[in-house]
Amino acid sequence: MSGTSYDGVDVAAAEFTVEGETLWLRPLGHRGIDYDEELRASIGGLLPPANTTIEAVCRLDNRLGEVFAEAAAVGLELAGGAADLVVSPGQTVFHWVQDGTVRGTLQLGAVARVAARVGVPVLSDLRSADVAAGGQGAPLVPAFDALLLAPDADAPPRAALNLGGIANLTVVAPGAPVLGYDVGPANALLDAAARRLLGRPCDLDGARAAAGRVHPGLLELLLAEPYYAAPAPKSTGKELFHAGYLDERLSALGEPVPADDVLATLTELTARVVAAECDRHGVAEVVAAGGGVRNITLRNRIAALGAGRWRLRTTAELGIPAQAKEAYAFALLGWLSWHGLPGAIPSVTGASRAAVLGSWTPAGPGPRATPTVPPRRLRVRL
Repeated sequence: MSGTSYDGVDVAAAEFTVEGETLWLRPLGHRGIDYDEELRASIGGLLPPANTTIEAVCRLDNRLGEVFAEAAAVGLELAGGAADLVVSPGQTVFHWVQDGTVRGTLQLGAVARVAARVGVPVLSDLRSADVAAGGQGAPLVPAFDALLLAPDADAPPRAALNLGGIANLTVVAPGAPVLGYDVGPANALLDAAARRLLGRPCDLDGARAAAGRVHPGLLELLLAEPYYAAPAPKSTGKELFHAGYLDERLSALGEPVPADDVLATLTELTARVVAAECDRHGVAEVVAAGGGVRNITLRNRIAALGAGRWRLRTTAELGIPAQAKEAYAFALLGWLSWHGLPGAIPSVTGASRAAVLGSWTPAGPGPRATPTVPPRRLRVRL
């Protein structure tokens, strides 16, 4: 899994078994593989609002395919040398949203290179089937959240929060449709500011943000973004929240803002937007994951805003390492597609129907038969 932060690949291996209506996930290990600076620059140079060429797209597609092939080989090692399938969702480089409707989505990663490297079927292009059914194609992780947080009949609403480049939220409540959508930026603007103002890929542990002060004027400009008020289903990415977006807000402010204050303000932006959505849904608990969990300043600020109404904890307490949650989620989506079961949730993406996700690149036997009973919950076996 490579997310909107495009800083590397998260690899996870999992074993799934079915017992009645319960799907058991046994984590077999996970590993993070960092992109080198040249590859990060190539991805960043292709993302909106940058101009690019078909040649650059082709070169990056194949370069990413080589990286994902090596990552898949690491996954096989974690799985003990053998696997039924590999899921390689690719690197999203464009999510085409027009008038609130997703028209298309593009992920790169030369999946044939992955299949050739590992010798088993590879599932890729997981978003397009949902887009073709009228959905946003994102977020897809709520399928994992809905099973992992499957509530008892009298349980209060709970939320799963992913803090990647974009912050997305899944809300699960008894007797209600699953809700899930992209809330706004998490690491996307923070990392853009760190690169621009500090010459670093990120503000490690949120240390510089902790040393700064929130700038009220800049925060007001950032909170005025129309995306936050748009109704779900909705999704976003770096086609909106990129370095140029931040530059425009700083320019509109008309006064210089110290780097630490910019980072403090961006941290406050994410925390406020996330907390407001959690409050709106009346959740009792928020289970967080993603790279943003390592940002202690951001994590503490979200927890402080929810104090007395909901508590914040991480997926590690449920057996899923916070840094590997999305990778395990896409492993689940692969298991569902392998058995002919839909992975996208229409109440989340806005699709007209639940779609079986992805395209298969064969390198072995085809998908197995559908289980007799689709699972109703996911549990972790340690």
